[in-house]
Amino acid sequence: MHYADGKTTPCLNVLPSQVHGCSDLNTSAFIQRMIQAGKPNLIVFTGDNIFGFEAKDSAKSLNAAFAPAIAAGIPWAAVLGNHDQQGTLSREGVMKHIVGLKHTLSQFNPSEAHIIDGFGNYNLEVGGVEGSGFANKSVLNLYFLDSGDYSTVPSIPGYGWIKPSQQLWFQRTSAKLQSAYMRPAMAKKSFAPGLVYFHIPLPEFASFDASNFTGVRQEGISSASINSGFFTTMVEAGDVKAVFTGHDHLNDFCGQMTGIQLCYAGGFGYHAYGKVGWSRRARVVVASLEKTDEGGWGAVKSIKTWKRLDDGHLTAIDEQVLWSKNLIPKV
Repeated sequence: MHYADGKTTPCLNVLPSQVHGCSDLNTSAFIQRMIQAGKPNLIVFTGDNIFGFEAKDSAKSLNAAFAPAIAAGIPWAAVLGNHDQQGTLSREGVMKHIVGLKHTLSQFNPSEAHIIDGFGNYNLEVGGVEGSGFANKSVLNLYFLDSGDYSTVPSIPGYGWIKPSQQLWFQRTSAKLQSAYMRPAMAKKSFAPGLVYFHIPLPEFASFDASNFTGVRQEGISSASINSGFFTTMVEAGDVKAVFTGHDHLNDFCGQMTGIQLCYAGGFGYHAYGKVGWSRRARVVVASLEKTDEGGWGAVKSIKTWKRLDDGHLTAIDEQVLWSKNLIPKV
């Protein structure tokens, strides 16, 4: 969102006809329109929630940035980007403030991980339908990680990355969830699908071209300058079906690699850089449950996605199936 100071914050990269009166409030209005159109069960903010450099009071900016989600009373979750801490709150302070806001499911860090890098590493379990055989199981696992801001190693330039301590936590959490889901033994044929959210894209996002992704790539992939191996860690875990990141505002594609969809959330905020004439956009993700022979609800059968543009009709584009229980992923 790159939220700063509300109505006094100018929009970036909009048409001349849009400049007058355009501000952070346009970002808020877009969120409200998305909520009204989609009536989501969960809203996820993928970092750079505020633009700390230009926010006079980080706490107030955070309150305003998340206000539409809070007012709607819809559960929401957030991760940190590389600009959130550049104001009057430290990175730790920003995440502590977020965790204290209403209706958030965000967590500061996992209680069982006594030593872990970053702030805002946590997971959420989506329970099966009450009264079904999945009532006490998580049928969809959501993982949130702090991908850092900038390298703290003098010999390595550029952006931060997901550290070994975070990857260890992810591995242990994924394994624990898979084990719980598969009990009693052989009751399920496959693991519950997992979705992962963080801000800075992995180097693997650069593996795609127009022939093998859905969406557009209009700028370089601003990943860390080193590869910390988190993609391999996710492949090994076996449950991750899709990753969603922010950071590069002019890229909005999804591409599949080794069974995992690597997706951009889409350029959203009006005080964030964009492209004149190219609509701001947000990604919708829908997980559908399968019907059982008895007429009840079972496990997740498919995960679909599309984007909505902030135009007159909230136009939906690029609908695609990210994962389906019945499809063997391409390798």
